Amino acid sequence: MRKLVILGVSLFAFQASLAAAQDQPAAPEPEPAAMTASASGSARTAPERHFTGADIFDLAIAADPQISPDGRRIAYVRRQNDIMTDRAIGSIWLIDTATGQETPVTGGNGGGSAFTPRWSPDGKRLAYASTEGGGAQLWVRWIDGGEAVRLTGLPTSPSSIAWSPDGRSIAYTMLVKDAAPTFGSAPANKPEGAKWADPLEVHDLLTYRADGAGYIEPGFEKIFLVPATGGAPRQLTFGPYHDGGPLSWSRDGRTLYFGANRKPDWENDARESEIFALDVASGRIAQLTDRDGPDANPVVSPDGRLIAYVGFDDKLRAYENSELYVMNPDGSGRRSLTAGWDYSVDDVAWAADGRSLYVQYDDHGETKVARIGLDGSARTVVTGLSGGGLDRPYTGGSFSVADTGAIAFTGGTPTRPAEVQLAAGGKTRMLTDLNRSLRETKALGEVRKITVASSLDGLEIEGWLTLPPGYVEGRRVPLILEIHGGPFSAYGPHFATDNQLYAAAGYAVLSSNPRGSTSYGEAFANTIDKAYPGNDYFDLMSIVDRAIELGIADPDALFVTGGSGGGVLTSWIVGNTDRFKAAVTQKPVINWTSQALTADGPAFFGRYWLGAMPWENPETFWKHSPLSLVGQVKTPTMVVVGSEDYRTPVSESEQYYTALRLRGVPTALVKVPGASHGGIAARPSQSAAKASAILAWFARYRHGWTPPAAAGAAAAGGTD
Repeated sequence: MRKLVILGVSLFAFQASLAAAQDQPAAPEPEPAAMTASASGSARTAPERHFTGADIFDLAIAADPQISPDGRRIAYVRRQNDIMTDRAIGSIWLIDTATGQETPVTGGNGGGSAFTPRWSPDGKRLAYASTEGGGAQLWVRWIDGGEAVRLTGLPTSPSSIAWSPDGRSIAYTMLVKDAAPTFGSAPANKPEGAKWADPLEVHDLLTYRADGAGYIEPGFEKIFLVPATGGAPRQLTFGPYHDGGPLSWSRDGRTLYFGANRKPDWENDARESEIFALDVASGRIAQLTDRDGPDANPVVSPDGRLIAYVGFDDKLRAYENSELYVMNPDGSGRRSLTAGWDYSVDDVAWAADGRSLYVQYDDHGETKVARIGLDGSARTVVTGLSGGGLDRPYTGGSFSVADTGAIAFTGGTPTRPAEVQLAAGGKTRMLTDLNRSLRETKALGEVRKITVASSLDGLEIEGWLTLPPGYVEGRRVPLILEIHGGPFSAYGPHFATDNQLYAAAGYAVLSSNPRGSTSYGEAFANTIDKAYPGNDYFDLMSIVDRAIELGIADPDALFVTGGSGGGVLTSWIVGNTDRFKAAVTQKPVINWTSQALTADGPAFFGRYWLGAMPWENPETFWKHSPLSLVGQVKTPTMVVVGSEDYRTPVSESEQYYTALRLRGVPTALVKVPGASHGGIAARPSQSAAKASAILAWFARYRHGWTPPAAAGAAAAGGTD
């Protein structure tokens, strides 16, 4: 497995040297492999009951549940962590909704993954993408016959799979590569056998690299059509624009609807998109919407009379609620169904009768499904969705609807990762049990909701406390304030490996939603518009004080960490107070000027977050940069970042680390090799090692507090 690297030195060797330099005790060396929590054989005297880093490899999570039109089967993606490849491998499984019996469809062989299952209109075939045998290709399996056929041999991965209404064709989107720009060349007299340097790299896009994807290959996403029984794909759209999914067919199969920004200045308008109608036969494209703001995700009603889509008016604010709209197929009669409903709409599906739609939304840290009538009436029909990830307790999940009205969705609990569930006939059933061994053998930390009135203005702030396993009422324990990113996102009562690892080491973990978080209405989110970070600091301090008031948190053993937006706030907090014994800022923005000009969204960050470009209002950029407060920092602060982070680039973390070192503040710079911003915990070994590094840093500054015996094993798990 790969280790986290701290300036080229292994974690525990670095800890020992730093401890010696600071005359402090080092965190304990991990025990030999035979004695760790994951050891096997005679060296073990009892099962390890606490959650450890090694347990991350045993986790699986359900995603993308697709219920068949008749409601008899659910196809879903099972993402199982694989210890040999150190990655999550996706496979597709079928569930019989009557019996609960599961059967594998494909995926997981030879390190390949399968994803995006989509039912044919008659429910007899299943299309999906799979990397089995090489690059991602489009496959179709005949369900009754059990045969699978690879339809394509594509140079890049297909996405946005959409069956035609007659089941004869499948539309999808795919990147069509262009030649890279060139300027000049090396001399032409290269001798045979000579080894010269690689040719020059030339970039001419505004956004020339993207987090998780690296440096962008020249080209554009285009729409294609392939026969459902195999044959040559046909490209349907052309030109220097990205024609994105999802795709939706007209009922007669003559038209495809999609969202895109096809304006000449598309690179400079980060949010703009419109709905377009593509005539499949002629290739003619008609624009159906025309406002300033994004219109996307078109979905045609069952009778073909209406098109639903989501969007909002662009007011140059960093956050807006996405509204649900409907319009006629020619673009006329556009109207919002949720203008008076203060939730942001995500994932839209029509009811079979065409009189209402199902939408996913977040409410106070929880994800739900509502049924929206064409008159704008709203009724919640499913609660308890989850699936925003494994490492932290973000909102999330997904759902699909059968013609019968049955709803398949992913849902879990604070101590159970997302499973496939079915809501039908007024009842909800959990159909999978992907982590039964975890539930049966591990003592996980209980999660409790707490609320507080902010000391700033009385605004109610919610949070969730993950307690150490076996917590005894009235006992005070060290507290880790763990702050979410975004900042326009939300935590909730969802499973999180980071929180459970911290709890297993004896900490209470506080996951809070300060102002700026989503799921509390548009006004709550926009209280930080052009003012972030700032007043959210008071919300976080108030809910920490609430945890102390409840008799749970030890006021003399407070710690703080968070990633992305949470890293920003961690750095902001230590610049404003020295109440915390130690801090770990993960993938933060430290200097808004450098971030706005080096991140993968240069058309967005300055304009929408700060309201200007750096040269137009440098004072505002500096005022909200945690670097401006570094002269006040006294708290020992570790800095963590992925080495291929292009959202909050590595230089942000390096600036902060260097500034702290120059000031003499105890610090360390941890880089996660090969990790992007969004993928810093994607590989199980690195997820475990990152949590281990954070625990080791906090252990150094506990000052006399003695953790439970299990803490040493929990801290060591997954480092090697």
